[in-house]
Formats: sequence, structure tokens, C-alpha cells
Amino acid sequence: MEAPVKFELVDINEILKTLPHRYPMLLIDRVINIRTDYSGIGVKNVTFNEPPFLGHFPERPVYPGVMMIEAMAQTAGVIGIKSVEGTKKPRAVYFLTIDKCKFRKPVMPGDTIEYHMRSIGRRKTMWWFHGDAKVNGQTVAEADVGAMLTD
Repeated sequence: MEAPVKFELVDINEILKTLPHRYPMLLIDRVINIRTDYSGIGVKNVTFNEPPFLGHFPERPVYPGVMMIEAMAQTAGVIGIKSVEGTKKPRAVYFLTIDKCKFRKPVMPGDTIEYHMRSIGRRKTMWWFHGDAKVNGQTVAEADVGAMLTD
């Protein structure tokens, strides 16, 4: 049975209040279905007009895998910060670790990536999440990411 939804939608305006990232490094458009078990889904609509496509690769544009990993960390940051609302709100999230990273399929302009993130551990201000990046329900990348929430 899935955990109850705590936040159905965190839109771009709320993300801007939650994370310090801005263009061109804000890599998620919204986060949906943040649950009480510290899981949620970040959503990114990939367009050809984004800076990475200037050089990755002009003749056959492929969304860089490192951008997907950063977007996983941003999604995890939103989930972590929103999950501790009501307590002392963290002012920063620092991305610390990447483990078990795999890229399975290329992502192209026009794709919508869903970053399915779930907490796999927490100790004091440290959080660990497992992420599956999916396009049309198929996993295109996966990784475990760690972050520290600070005040």
C-alpha cells in the first residue's frame, strides 16, 4: 500500500522558494505526489532550446546524463525540505554522493522525464534517495544520491 500524499503538486513558483537553483541549472519543472514516506516524482520537460544541446550533440541532440543526476538531487532536495516543513526549515541542500549510477537509454528533446525518488535512509541532516528517471514509463537512468540539509 502506498503512503498517503502530503503534497500533490509543488509547482515552479514553490520550487523557486525551496531551492537556490536558477536558470540554467534549475532542472525540474514541478514535483508531484510527495508522500509521507519521503517519496515523490520530479518532472522535467526537455526542450531543444536548452543550453546543453548547443554542444551535446548538435547533429544528434541527447540530454546529458549528468543533468539527469543533478535533477534527481534537486527532486530529492524538494522532497526533503517539503517533508520537514513545520520544523526548522533548512536553508540549503548540499549534494554529497552518487552511487550505483546507470544510464540505460538516451533522452531526446521533446521527452518528459519523471524522476521517481524515494528515501532509502536518513541520519540527522543526511538523506539518501534512490532515483529512477523514466520516459514514457521506461527507465532511462537510475542512481542513489545523498544530500545534507542544513540550516
